[in-house]
Amino acid sequence: MKAVYSDLHRSHDPQFFLVRGVVQRTTEQPERADRLLAGLKAGKHTLIEPTKFGQGPRARVHSPEYLSFLAEAWDEWSALGNAGPEMIANMHPVRNAGTYPSHIVGKLGWHTVDTGCPIGPGTWAGACASSDVAVTAAQMVLDGEDAVYALCRPPGHHAYRDLAGGFCFLNNSAIAAEHLRQRHERVAILDVDVHHGNGTQGIFYERADVFTVSIHADPSFFYPFVWGYAHERGARGGLGTNLNIPLAKGTGDDDYMKALAAAERAIRSFAPTALVVALGLDASEKDPLAGLAVTTDGFRRIGEGLARFGLPTVLVQEGGYLSDILGANLTAVLGGFEAAR
Repeated sequence: MKAVYSDLHRSHDPQFFLVRGVVQRTTEQPERADRLLAGLKAGKHTLIEPTKFGQGPRARVHSPEYLSFLAEAWDEWSALGNAGPEMIANMHPVRNAGTYPSHIVGKLGWHTVDTGCPIGPGTWAGACASSDVAVTAAQMVLDGEDAVYALCRPPGHHAYRDLAGGFCFLNNSAIAAEHLRQRHERVAILDVDVHHGNGTQGIFYERADVFTVSIHADPSFFYPFVWGYAHERGARGGLGTNLNIPLAKGTGDDDYMKALAAAERAIRSFAPTALVVALGLDASEKDPLAGLAVTTDGFRRIGEGLARFGLPTVLVQEGGYLSDILGANLTAVLGGFEAAR
């Protein structure tokens, strides 16, 4: 399996992370990509440089106001003259009869759902490179590759149409799915990150052409807390095209595979002709966020399960944080996929 990667992700190097009132260094660090690259090297995957697709693919998913905000945010913030080294909102309007703000502090609050997405001088460049990685992988699949892995950093599945959150700015998995939709009438997105893919769900919640499925730690105890419950099934034209499978804290390999089998049954009923996998590796037993307890062999089994869908597949990197086995888990899931294909 070929892998798409850009070193431009390093321009995004956030520092701030607020956990239960304690400020600490974020877990979404550039070193994540280094460990993932080691996993690709161990699996002997060929690295491909991404193509620059410009704003078009991003604009199919995100609003014009949001994209303009992200592109101009750092310059506007810096012009304040007394601002901090990262953009972190001090207000988050709920938008009840609200007016779109003109001031950068207001726009920052309007376009961020939480404090987990600090913006720095290189965030926009890093996010654009990440989306280009995802679109390049999708284009390679459209051009005939059976499956392609996209090493996207920053990740994307918590980003809504016009909201950043949870380390995410541009929704790479959604952008890849929209790119596939140019030739595929029905596309499925299967999110195996430990966190619910709330942004992806929100983007497609009222649409019938993209089926979104997320297997994740139960939001009753885990981020994002207010999305990701089993009763969320889509709305209006998209009713029935969203499936959430929340799992108990500490769920291990065997029960995870049961959830994956349930997801497979639902996706087969939808009958898509292409698949996007939002590939979080933070369900690992060794991940610092400690939601689930999947082993490295479990990730191999997950890879085998994903291959059995038999669909053209784009695997988009989402979460997976610093642990000694992060690279090995990536090697395992891609190796399992290749072995079963």
